[in-house]
Amino acid sequence: MSTDVPSIQQRLYPDLRCFGCGHGNDKGLKLRSYPGDGVVTATFTPWPEHDNGLGYLNGGIICTVLDCHSAAAVMQEADLRGWPPLPGAALSYVTAGLQVKYLRPSPLDAPVELVGRVLEASEGEMTAEVELLWDGKTRAAATAVWKRWRPR
Repeated sequence: MSTDVPSIQQRLYPDLRCFGCGHGNDKGLKLRSYPGDGVVTATFTPWPEHDNGLGYLNGGIICTVLDCHSAAAVMQEADLRGWPPLPGAALSYVTAGLQVKYLRPSPLDAPVELVGRVLEASEGEMTAEVELLWDGKTRAAATAVWKRWRPR
């Protein structure tokens, strides 16, 4: 995807300071996800600092990009359905649960692909699935549950 087209993150929450997807965090990963045909996609290029100590991508970084990429799928769905953030909320939804499965080592020295989709959506809760792929194989996968952010 061309960097001339704003990502979901840049379009819907450009000033968010989230480490994984916030473009308002100078030291963050600044993940950029783009809508597609029923899915949301992204390419993530690991940094040398993301080493797990064995020459592969660190599991915590994998979890972060899976969580933040599922956020893009959920926020895109909320935007399409007309469910903007409620007064006092920075986002429409927040992570309520994330179940990650690590299936294969992920490279530290090559870009990986992320694919996400919303499986179930209601105004109160959404469930998304997201995968991290490299060399045509799923390296990690997650199911994310997101709840409507209702500031108190």
